[in-house]
Amino acid sequence: MAQPMLKKDDDRDDEVDYHPFFGIEKGAVLQEARVFNDPQIDPRRCSQVITKVLYILNQGDTLTQIEGTEVFFSVTKLFQSKDPGLRRMMYLMIKELSPSAGEVIMVTSSLMKDMNSKTDMYRANAIRVLSRIIDGTILAQIERYLKQAIVDKNPVVASAALVSGIHLLQTSPEVVKRWSNEVQEAVQSRASLVQFHALALLYQIRQHDRLAVTKLVTSLTKGSVRSPLAQCLLIRYASQVIRESGANQAGERPHFDYLESCLRHKAEMVILEAARAITELSGVTSRELTPAITVLQLFLSSSKPVLRFAAVRTLNKVAMTHPLAVTNCNIDMESLISDSNRSIATLAITTLLKTGNESSVDRLMKQITNFMADIADEFKIVVVDAIRSLCLKFPLKYRSLMNFLSNILREEGGFEYKKAIVDSIVTLIRDIPEAKEIGLFHLCEFIEDCEFTYLSTQILHLMGNEGPRTSDPSKYIRYVYNRVILENATVRAAAVSTLAKFGALVDSLKPRIFVLLRRCLFDSDDEVRDRATLYLKVLGGEAVVGETEKETNEFLFGSFDIPLVNLEASLKNYEPSETPFDISSVPREVRSQPLAEKKAAGKKPTGPAGPTSGPVVSAIDAYEKSLSSIPEFAAFGKLFKSSAPVELTEAETEYAVSVVKHIYDGHVILQFNCSNTIPEQLLENVTVLIDASEAEDFAEVYTKPLRSLPYDSPGQTFVAFEKPDGVPAVGKFSNILKFIVKEVDPASGEVEEDGVEDEYQLEELEVTYADYMLKVPVSNFRNAWEGMDPESERVDEYGLGARESLAEAVNAVISILGMHPCEGTEVVANNSRSHTCLLSGVFIGNVKVLVRLSFGISGPKEVAMKLAVRSDDPDVSDRIHEVVASG
Repeated sequence: MAQPMLKKDDDRDDEVDYHPFFGIEKGAVLQEARVFNDPQIDPRRCSQVITKVLYILNQGDTLTQIEGTEVFFSVTKLFQSKDPGLRRMMYLMIKELSPSAGEVIMVTSSLMKDMNSKTDMYRANAIRVLSRIIDGTILAQIERYLKQAIVDKNPVVASAALVSGIHLLQTSPEVVKRWSNEVQEAVQSRASLVQFHALALLYQIRQHDRLAVTKLVTSLTKGSVRSPLAQCLLIRYASQVIRESGANQAGERPHFDYLESCLRHKAEMVILEAARAITELSGVTSRELTPAITVLQLFLSSSKPVLRFAAVRTLNKVAMTHPLAVTNCNIDMESLISDSNRSIATLAITTLLKTGNESSVDRLMKQITNFMADIADEFKIVVVDAIRSLCLKFPLKYRSLMNFLSNILREEGGFEYKKAIVDSIVTLIRDIPEAKEIGLFHLCEFIEDCEFTYLSTQILHLMGNEGPRTSDPSKYIRYVYNRVILENATVRAAAVSTLAKFGALVDSLKPRIFVLLRRCLFDSDDEVRDRATLYLKVLGGEAVVGETEKETNEFLFGSFDIPLVNLEASLKNYEPSETPFDISSVPREVRSQPLAEKKAAGKKPTGPAGPTSGPVVSAIDAYEKSLSSIPEFAAFGKLFKSSAPVELTEAETEYAVSVVKHIYDGHVILQFNCSNTIPEQLLENVTVLIDASEAEDFAEVYTKPLRSLPYDSPGQTFVAFEKPDGVPAVGKFSNILKFIVKEVDPASGEVEEDGVEDEYQLEELEVTYADYMLKVPVSNFRNAWEGMDPESERVDEYGLGARESLAEAVNAVISILGMHPCEGTEVVANNSRSHTCLLSGVFIGNVKVLVRLSFGISGPKEVAMKLAVRSDDPDVSDRIHEVVASG
């Protein structure tokens, strides 16, 4: 039921403005619908009832089959009315009711009669309704009328037929494709809307034929399109042809001259569409951008808000990739900061923050300060993000920008807004060392009156990491301990941990910290008391958790690099015994799916393939358990890693085979998951013959055949190789599936005794360096990086050659290294020309590895990369560089 819209006026008594449909109910409206059956039809009353029914349907209510049928047949009686308004409402009603096939037949004759009426309004509406309710059989009967309507002299009728064709193309494409000649003729129409709809339909008919689309665009760009709406469509299609042609330079781009000519069109929408298309071209140069930027600059001073908004939004996007090209518009955009439309003002400010120079920062900050109070939180977040980017661009201006952020942090605002400000300050603290102390001080002031638990704990965690490293750590203790006294249990627990970090890292503060922690022993919350007890015992030396102070601090405050979901699954699988639970046995690799053997696991796996249900992380446990149950593999030691399944056969072939690579310190086991897709065959003694001539470091030591492989019952065969201990040996293997095939009677299921030896060629398999790297995340990359020995760092630069995009280069390097992307850095912003990616992992031998990748575009699609590696073993850092250099 619709709800009343309330309006409160402080100067007058409370008033209630009722919705026009407030209080209507479906039952009452259906009773009113009987008016359609009156001998004397009242057009006004019938129109009102139809409006109510349409409102109910659009609000989500549905009619039962009986109710829908009754209303439908009642509405069809309105065909006898000659009132134009009521007839239009009737057409809408029939379209909305979506009658069943039996009901459609009842109304088709009336609609076909209207379609051939002398009244154009009847014809157009009848065509629209028929296209929505008919099936292919009826469409064949009226196809001739629709083709005639497409070239009708009345633009309303022609446009209705073309729009109907666009809808029918989804259900009956073969029929609509036969109308190409008529649609081609309609494209030449002088009526603006007809030309627009004709071009849209003609493109959809040809969209899967690239050559046909190119010919269409080429023929129409010569000047036969007059409609501004059609011109906008043509510009989009021309842009698509340019993108698909793969051309990078203006001289090579087809139709680029056409886009430039549209910048001089008399219609504003065409000019904007052309300018937007040019700015979004891949690899666009400053010279190509200049004419588009010029026309957008003119629109910035337009009297029409929609033009100003469109222009500044387009310039905002251009500023992300070509800030210098937009600099000439800065003066015009500064005048927009005071625009009455807040969306325009916000876009103007964020664009100025991207394009402004260092000398203009202070002036911008003054203008923004007055502006921030007048906009909603969602716009404020956009401004805050832009200010953060500006500060990273001009680090010397951190004081004024940090002061601005701290001022707006004290103002009223929602959680997302406050979080954006806090995240910005944290980013500046991390990336600008000089801003650390002033940023921490502003955050300390903020948590004194912070109503959001999440933000308080985030700031306390940051203070624990950064505070002890400042020039005067003691000044932060008061702010932290205040949280223990005044906040809720979650914040109090975080504050206790922060106090303990100060005590562990600053010896001079340890006695004072101990006094404060002892007071926490009497807290009402058990988590707070437990944390305080743990820190007092360990830091006081009463409990020993490591041989050195560094190991103790690592135990208390180090990053927890075991995924919690893995830990949970391991604890569930642990059976209580005299042997205590060993946390080192928990798998640290992040797995996106369990034993997904695709075709083989699409059925019910048997044997050592393990279960397909249960916790995701039990996959490696299931592998290790099943492999250790095979006597020949039991002595190989602890399983380090199991890869995701790799397909060795094409889809829909006679036999489906995938392989999983199991990595041990001194061995590699290849598990071949096989599936027989032929019901008339039984395979026996199934093995994989492997040629390891291109894998010199591997020596085959054992093969475990699969005795029987019936239809639709997957099984596994194994081949084990020995390799040098702890060495990441790589190589390529050629594989042939060998087996004895026996015929099976599909009716009786009997198997012939005699079989025939056969073989099946499989795809090649490669063991790479990525197979020796576990994807292990770190909770705080910066802390983990700083905790690594700087002596183990190895840095070098590489040219990655021509790439389609920066994202492709990032994904390629991640794939080569097989490491886990941290903090979402695997995502590259559109049109970005530089990017930093953070990776973490554990190399074979349980060696922690961290990688910083800095990418940049050095030329036309040429990508350069700076690689910095830190690890527990400098030799591993060198090996990572060797992998990238050879990859």
